[in-house]
Amino acid sequence: MLEVNKNVLLFFAGIVWLLVGAMLLLFAFLWLSKSPQIHDYVFAFVGITAALFIHHLGFLKIVDKNVNRILPMEREKSIFSFIPWKSYITVVFMIALGALLRQSSIPKHYLAVVYISIGLALILSSVRYFRIYFTERQRSEYLK
Repeated sequence: MLEVNKNVLLFFAGIVWLLVGAMLLLFAFLWLSKSPQIHDYVFAFVGITAALFIHHLGFLKIVDKNVNRILPMEREKSIFSFIPWKSYITVVFMIALGALLRQSSIPKHYLAVVYISIGLALILSSVRYFRIYFTERQRSEYLK
């Protein structure tokens, strides 16, 4: 098992959240670009607005819990411990739900709103991981 220090965990968490968010935004962009209409901007606007609420009211709390769990770590941990083990159940559920939604008969314009909301919120929240990573990195170099 690959074991890493807390700074790598912070960086890895930021990368994972950033990449998953980008993937969701790519799906939404492809769906909305297939039939350009003025309504597509409305769907995008609703998704962006929802993303700001999801980011601020939901995901930042999750990031803070993860950061508060990672920062006190003294020894190296598994690379997969950037989120608690119980959270992997939620991750599997979200992946399965996303796959079901993509295969459903729900119009892609509506799914794009959900994908924009979650994807952009993940990207915005990944910034906090990176900010704390760089702060911790500077702090550890200062202490040397």
